[in-house]
Amino acid sequence: MKTLRIPSLQKIEVVDLPKPVAGAGEVLLKLKYVGFCGSDLNTFLGRNTMAKPNVIPGHEIGAVIEALGEGCPADLHVGQVVTVNPYTNCGHCASCRNGRYNACQNNETLGVQRDGAMREYIALPWQKIIPVKGVTPRDAALIEPMSVGFHAVSRGQVSDIDTVLVLGCGMVGLGAIIRSVQRGATVIAVDLSQEKLDLAMKAGAAYGINSTKEDILTKVMEYTDGMGADVVIEAVGSPITYVSAIDAVSFTGRVVCIGYAKSDVSFQTKFFVQKELDIRGSRNATPDDFRAVLNYMHHTQMQMEPFISGIIQPEEAQQALEAWAEAPGKVFRILVKFEE
Repeated sequence: MKTLRIPSLQKIEVVDLPKPVAGAGEVLLKLKYVGFCGSDLNTFLGRNTMAKPNVIPGHEIGAVIEALGEGCPADLHVGQVVTVNPYTNCGHCASCRNGRYNACQNNETLGVQRDGAMREYIALPWQKIIPVKGVTPRDAALIEPMSVGFHAVSRGQVSDIDTVLVLGCGMVGLGAIIRSVQRGATVIAVDLSQEKLDLAMKAGAAYGINSTKEDILTKVMEYTDGMGADVVIEAVGSPITYVSAIDAVSFTGRVVCIGYAKSDVSFQTKFFVQKELDIRGSRNATPDDFRAVLNYMHHTQMQMEPFISGIIQPEEAQQALEAWAEAPGKVFRILVKFEE
């Protein structure tokens, strides 16, 4: 079967691997669309320290069930459109003990710590399969990154009396914007790309700040009558945006961190104390977050096409990742389409 693999720095190649079979308790999926995300790009560029060598990338999945192994539940059937919960949990670490399986200390995500879904077929435990009735395989590949943004909103305990500042309007940031708007919050979106800000406004953001042209703190204070944002969601992973989050959050506000900064970040820690901040990490997503995204897709009139920067064949992956690395602000989501 046709498979994409990252064998070395800035190289992704198509290789031929045997087609897997569904063992007991497993589901064999025929991949239709798999999304490239920021972690895949960082693996390609050699910046993802968590990725295993020679990894098959991909964990944003739109697929159909090809076959079922013995012992799978009756509500799963051949031909069903599904997505996948791509995370694992060990069941015995502190996170698992506290019921927060998405933050498992020993988590292995598809396409990072273990081989992912950039291939024609993959066999997975049935417990990881999420049926997506009423959603196309293409749109199913957008569910996982949006669910990460939805989870960050839950971590921030966003409500209808909050002003939420979202730093970064990629797919994860957009998920945070959509969920915050659903909860009745006023959203301020920030990005370097005007195209991404335009999408954020269509998704319901009340204000957009182009940080190449406007000062983030000045505009946030203008929009909040000098109070600052009640909740700041950092969805970039840059030292600049991490510092901006602390600067722009209100006294007694909440800062939710999704992005991984690739270098050390220097803070004026007095603001942690003076503002009595709640600073919270947000990792992956829960089954409830996946269900919430599905519910959104079922009921929204918003078209998903604008979220997709391109649909490519596996043989075009090298060129696509090189172009993304050259102009990261121009790319929203790239989907790899696997042939019938």
